[in-house]
Amino acid sequence: MATTAKTRVIPAGLSREQLHEIYYYLRLTRSLEERLRNLYRQGKVIGGLYSSLGQEGESVASAYALAEGDILSPLIRNLGAMLVKGAKPVEVLRQYMAKATSPTAGREMNIHFNDLRLGFLGQISHLGDMVPVMAGIALSFRLRREPRVGLVYVGDGATSTGAFHEGVNFAAVQRVPLVVIVEHNGYAYSTPTSRQTAVERLADKARAYGIPGRTVDGNDVLAVYEATKHAVERARAGEGVTLLELVTYRRRGHAEHDDQRYQPREEIAAWEGRDPIERYTRQLRDNAWIDDAGIAAIDDRVSEELDRAVADSENDPVAAPDTVLRSVYLDPPAADVLWFRRRDA
Repeated sequence: MATTAKTRVIPAGLSREQLHEIYYYLRLTRSLEERLRNLYRQGKVIGGLYSSLGQEGESVASAYALAEGDILSPLIRNLGAMLVKGAKPVEVLRQYMAKATSPTAGREMNIHFNDLRLGFLGQISHLGDMVPVMAGIALSFRLRREPRVGLVYVGDGATSTGAFHEGVNFAAVQRVPLVVIVEHNGYAYSTPTSRQTAVERLADKARAYGIPGRTVDGNDVLAVYEATKHAVERARAGEGVTLLELVTYRRRGHAEHDDQRYQPREEIAAWEGRDPIERYTRQLRDNAWIDDAGIAAIDDRVSEELDRAVADSENDPVAAPDTVLRSVYLDPPAADVLWFRRRDA
């Protein structure tokens, strides 16, 4: 696209191609979750479906600030971060449908899987528990003198747990190369933030550990990228931990089965007007960083990619019951295996 007088300097050291790639991951995240929602309503998703609607921007932007070799630990609303690090939509679809061809061979669901080669670690659902895990991984980077960084996501509710306190305190004392991202989306399941912590800004908790804390608009993609990039560079330079509070909002319930009765309708509507993907798309267009044809081309690419992924996964077999204990025990107990077979008969 030709440069015009309307074009502004691209921020944060990003190229035009990288801005387009960020849009691709944003669109891929939302469209993949829309496909999963359709499959859920058809009864093809096993277990719960967890949506990041309204939070895609902070996941994609923060993960995009990492380099090859860095490791991140996602939570259930960080599908976008995993896609940035190289997870494939077909893998996510197979996971949600408990297919034998999924990364966990049907033993786990949703985005509970990892690929350390690509740079994402499988999550533990218990609130805050991944902070000490990632503190340990980041410590190994420091001890080996590897120029690598860890990034861990937690929710606002997790900041009230002992695991969060112990993990951040340890990481701060050891000056490990770690970025802690607190996704402040207003609710810990159905509990408003005001009911589980007295601080107004969760970034203020960083002072207790002697580390920098910063509050960022989590629905401003470029602001999140710039803040995370600075924290990553600081960690890589040996300056230790940074806590980033990303203020955002989930516009669907904790999971698809949650009717959101605790979230006021007007609150959801207000945050819909701050949609991160729409805001980012406007920025691209208003600054002449992309035109309508460029947006359409990326949308078409995403649609075609997801069409293939659904076709490649939907008819795959589910995991056989007698395989459930493989890779759990060296020699799976015969009685347990037979019990699964009898129940399936």
